[in-house]
Amino acid sequence: MAKKKNQETRTKLEEFNDSLSGIEQKFEQHKNVIYWTVMAVLIIALLIWGYFKFIYGPNLEKANNELAKADTELIMKQDSVAALKGYEKVAKNYSNAAGNLAKLKAATILYAQGDNKKALKYLEDYSPKGKVVGPASQSLLGDCYVNAKQLEKAVSAYDKAIKLAGDNKSYVPSFMLKKANVLHSLKKYDEELAIYKQIETKYYGPGSMDAQIERAKALGAK
Repeated sequence: MAKKKNQETRTKLEEFNDSLSGIEQKFEQHKNVIYWTVMAVLIIALLIWGYFKFIYGPNLEKANNELAKADTELIMKQDSVAALKGYEKVAKNYSNAAGNLAKLKAATILYAQGDNKKALKYLEDYSPKGKVVGPASQSLLGDCYVNAKQLEKAVSAYDKAIKLAGDNKSYVPSFMLKKANVLHSLKKYDEELAIYKQIETKYYGPGSMDAQIERAKALGAK
């Protein structure tokens, strides 16, 4: 009986050794591939680290400094012309977070100055960031589309603003009202009415949208 157990143990050990031998053989066969794969990963990691350490980081710091100077022109000196030049310079020269923010700040000034076309160009190139600035930027984009008479695009921009605003009870109903006004211009009265009812139910309370609801119903909304 003991002899049989010893034979079984030896058999299992032999199988294990054979398995190890097979792994070693496979490793030997593919060691060059494994080596170069590991080296490639290490090189890519070093390149990424070097980029952020020596290029992205210094550029971001420089861009933020220039952005701060433009902010000073606007806030402290109330010189929107000089501030706009600063923002446009940062937007043009940097593709990082500071450059992205500069696009929005430039667009805001341009919109206030009545240059809707140029403001729209910056806003279309801006990537929305943050729970406050992000939705506000898309609302401004919608306003620019309205001025440009691109109403379907305005609706899409307001939809994005609403989505980004999440549960912000100050932002969401205001964006919804903007969207409803555009839908009214597009003669989409049923969709307009649905928004008023939603605002009344979820945000402003019963009776708050009576005038708007009656207007939509008078035009055939159901």
